[in-house]
Amino acid sequence: MSISYNKLWKMLIDKNMTKTELTHLAGITTNAMAKLGKDEDVKVTVLEKLCTSLDCQLSDIVEFVPDKKKER
Repeated sequence: MSISYNKLWKMLIDKNMTKTELTHLAGITTNAMAKLGKDEDVKVTVLEKLCTSLDCQLSDIVEFVPDKKKER
């Protein structure tokens, strides 16, 4: 199973906010933002800061995507 932050990027578009603005608002590092941009794992504290800053729930910004079945 993999992680997708597409919901987060859609929310930023809806709020007319840039990634840089969110980075400053949430108080997260640029490295954490880069990991989010690559759909990589980040610490739960980063996700907590994002949810607090955007006044949303985790399910509003993160989606778990099932891996495609491997062909044999």
